[in-house]
Amino acid sequence: MNDQTPAAPMATINPWNVASCVGALVFMFIAIWSDNILLLKFTHLMAGVLWTGIDLFMGFWVGPALRAAPFEARRAVITRLSPKTLFVMPTLATITGTSGWYHARQLGFLDLPWPGFGWVAAALVLIAILTAQGLGILLPTNARVFLELRKSRPDEERIARLMNSYTFWVSSQGLGQVLMIVIMAKFATGL
Repeated sequence: MNDQTPAAPMATINPWNVASCVGALVFMFIAIWSDNILLLKFTHLMAGVLWTGIDLFMGFWVGPALRAAPFEARRAVITRLSPKTLFVMPTLATITGTSGWYHARQLGFLDLPWPGFGWVAAALVLIAILTAQGLGILLPTNARVFLELRKSRPDEERIARLMNSYTFWVSSQGLGQVLMIVIMAKFATGL
């Protein structure tokens, strides 16, 4: 890499991204407060579908495409995409788990006897793992890569190391998301 590499374009935080995440959280609180079964189910399903869809799309299509792209192309995409995903992914994870808990309580799933409660426990453990990975590993790694790419001379080796571990964790998120779909299908078809 030469010394003339320009800094990455300044990616700014779009107020619309923040407002839409705040709006989604307010919507979730309204759904929980109202205890409306349809509203809570909609909130849980939409957040879950969006979280899972974005995770799988990014992990299986965007990630491999970026790995094959030249460094400057990866840099341009990540510096534009990261400010959006840094807000939306934690919001979707929070809404999915929280609204799912209240919806399970609303439907009486938290009071099921064993072995039915085993499916509930599996969902709770899995959502805890996915959320912890997302907020504790993926989010900070994403932020570190984003900040490194904004430097006038980013450390490509550091970025490669970060992305190698990121790829492992994103893959485990994808597997976890697919397992959660299996568990949710069991809920939908009867415990």
